Amino acid sequence: MTAGRAARPRHYLMCRPSHFTVDYSINPWMDPAKPTDTGLAVAQWKQLHALFLELGHTVELLDPLPGLPDMVFAANGATVVDGRALVARFRHPQRTGEAAAYLDWFRAHGYPVVRQASFSNEGEGDYLVVGERILAGTGFRTDRRAHAEAAEVLGRPVVTLELVDPRYYHLDTALAVLSETEIMYYPAAFSAASRTVLRQLYPDAVLAGAEDAVVFGLNAVSDGRHVVLPEAAVRLADTLRGRGFVPIGVDVTELLKAGGSVKCCTLELRD
Repeated sequence: MTAGRAARPRHYLMCRPSHFTVDYSINPWMDPAKPTDTGLAVAQWKQLHALFLELGHTVELLDPLPGLPDMVFAANGATVVDGRALVARFRHPQRTGEAAAYLDWFRAHGYPVVRQASFSNEGEGDYLVVGERILAGTGFRTDRRAHAEAAEVLGRPVVTLELVDPRYYHLDTALAVLSETEIMYYPAAFSAASRTVLRQLYPDAVLAGAEDAVVFGLNAVSDGRHVVLPEAAVRLADTLRGRGFVPIGVDVTELLKAGGSVKCCTLELRD
């Protein structure tokens, strides 16, 4: 079954966690009283970066800026479809300075459409592209009104999904894209109405349990064959293996102290 799955080379943007720390709290995972180790965060990130290169993907780098410790979570910076970059407008003031860096990067790299969102919008944290459709999260970070704007700028139909558990404050902490037609998600993170929508759209989705969700097992990156996810999500990895995927566990636990993991570090550039 695994032989039937084909990996497709991807183009990613990442940001080294040179200034990573937790000195404020904007989600339930962040506790400034708990010590963080910037060196360990960098080492774990470097392993993830190296893995993507080993798998044949292209990785661009955004320069980290002092005073912006969450810049490592590059997925939050924008959503890119067909060369159109919709740059984030962060909800919390601690992160608003990141948007300018993304605007500058996309303009410098010649993207034909570069636009910052008018409403609160946290990039691929809340916008996940599945084939020709964009699944869009709301409830904690991204304004529901931003979904119509994303549909207009990116030229894809957008499906709104409501998040209800503050631990899973971004869509990419509760749902991951596996292929052009397949996803995996944690049902309890969504409202009843959104669970109904997901069942209708993806009746064969992989459903994660609480033990895998809480270690951010759904904050994963797939190239259609390989699924890179936190190594602690062992049950989820077994399920993926049974579906013909090749799960690859990594250790990014230092970054989890800020509420992020594999996918949070990885913005896909769909050129």
